[in-house]
Amino acid sequence: MKTLWKLSKEALRYKGLYFLAIFATLSLTMVNLAAPKVLAAMTGIVEQGVTEESLADIRRLTMILIALYLSRVLFRFLSNYMAHKAAWYLVGDLRTRTYDKLERMHLGFFHDKQTGDLMSRIVNDTRDFELLYAHMIPESITNIVTFLGVLIILLSINAKLALITCAPIPFILFSGIIFAKKVRPYFRISQAKMGELNGKLQDNLSGIHEIQSFGREAYETGRVNEKNFAHVRAMLTALKISAVFHPFVEFISSTGTILVVGFGGWLAYREGLRVEDIVAFLLYLSLFYQPVTGLANLVENMQQSLAGAERVMMILDAPCEIQDKAGAVDMETCEGEITFEHVSFSYMPESPVLNDISFTCRPGEMLALVGPTGVGKTTITQLISRFYEPCEGRILIDKMDIQDITIESLRKNISVVLQDTFLFNGTIAENISYARPDATMEEIREAAKAANIDTEIIAMPDGYDTRTGERGIRLSGGQKQRIAIARAILRKSPIIILDEATAAVDVETEQQIRSAIANLTGKRTIIAIAHRLSTVRSADQILVIEDGIISERGTHEELLRLGGTYAHMNDIQSSES
Repeated sequence: MKTLWKLSKEALRYKGLYFLAIFATLSLTMVNLAAPKVLAAMTGIVEQGVTEESLADIRRLTMILIALYLSRVLFRFLSNYMAHKAAWYLVGDLRTRTYDKLERMHLGFFHDKQTGDLMSRIVNDTRDFELLYAHMIPESITNIVTFLGVLIILLSINAKLALITCAPIPFILFSGIIFAKKVRPYFRISQAKMGELNGKLQDNLSGIHEIQSFGREAYETGRVNEKNFAHVRAMLTALKISAVFHPFVEFISSTGTILVVGFGGWLAYREGLRVEDIVAFLLYLSLFYQPVTGLANLVENMQQSLAGAERVMMILDAPCEIQDKAGAVDMETCEGEITFEHVSFSYMPESPVLNDISFTCRPGEMLALVGPTGVGKTTITQLISRFYEPCEGRILIDKMDIQDITIESLRKNISVVLQDTFLFNGTIAENISYARPDATMEEIREAAKAANIDTEIIAMPDGYDTRTGERGIRLSGGQKQRIAIARAILRKSPIIILDEATAAVDVETEQQIRSAIANLTGKRTIIAIAHRLSTVRSADQILVIEDGIISERGTHEELLRLGGTYAHMNDIQSSES
């Protein structure tokens, strides 16, 4: 009921369409209730014998029937289309809201989630809302009104026979409750298995090069087949329960018809029940049991919809752990000074990543972070952008705690170039201007020149209109890296973070990128993570991170004289070159 209440509040945005659909549904129900009455009246006239006078009555009743059936066409169209229109608009809204919520979640939320499963929640699970709002709600209203209307009419015809007709209903309702409890867990499992299947497909299609390279096609087909039939088995289990429930409801309903025929014959014999009343009773009987037998389909569809709704609501109700705090202000201007004051952080309480990190990087300086893999260098840069919150200590930009700054304005002043460069499936120009869509082509080219990629782009058949392909698959690693650097340069943010920005390029290209970085030195604050020490020799300050702490700090020359970890790393790389 809690889920239904939340969904009902979502649907109120389209109450106008729903009210029109409900009005049409009620009108359609009234037409359906009136038609048998007219047919019964015509039967009574025929039974008494057709005369000149009664022919006029038959013609009048015939015209009424035609009008009723024509109006039924109109009301059925309005009922179906308006309900579907409102439901699909709601589905569209919920898909956008679910995606928007995921877009704003902190990075830690995605650590144990599969992309394919999240996509399944956005696309597949929200689609089940259409079942709820376009079919179940209108049909429930129709069924309730039809049931009550027919019951009143049957009571008015013959109360004893009407009460006999109601005998099977408690059994049908009780079986519906049992069915709902039994079937929903299996629909929930089925939805989860579909998410797992989507996740596996997304992983495999993204890693198709590796699958083919290592000859694992047959193995991965087997794993997809396993996920696929796990979903099939879960769905078939739910449908098996449904296959038992539906015939049972039909059987119970048919016993009501048997009771009516048998008891009605007895009443006709003992109490002189009129033939036209028996005909009317039998005509209304199908309308009476239709909503009751329809309960089976409604209950099944509702369980499937609610199983999907619960998965969507898990996202919509998930707390955003990182958001603007009350009183946060926009950072109008940024000089680029970054200060860490005794910052500690851990992804899990038992596994600390950073411990008591303190440093200051003044505006226009270049700060380098070096050290072994997995010691917290990337985490430091993600804390600056508030993708995570420190467990202890605080981080300041221009002597202002970043928690007092709105997330949007904070990140607007920071440009990031990651080692795993992501390019969207668009043109090169679109990717460079992604953070500044209003940039002119001249500005785009200037940024590309600064990143030493302009010459290569111009040499391509379509130049800046060359399409990159999904994740930039049509470009080399070095080209993608430099396009990402051009994107960061074009944004003109006072702070640039380079996370292994030269890792995927050759020595010559690295030299070009180092020249580009040197051109920015003094103009932007640069935080650079690097394993190649040649990239950071000119840094104003180098921090050596080991086991989550700063073990050494100083310039390149100072650290060489110190003769510690940095000097050892430099000796190894010098001997390799």
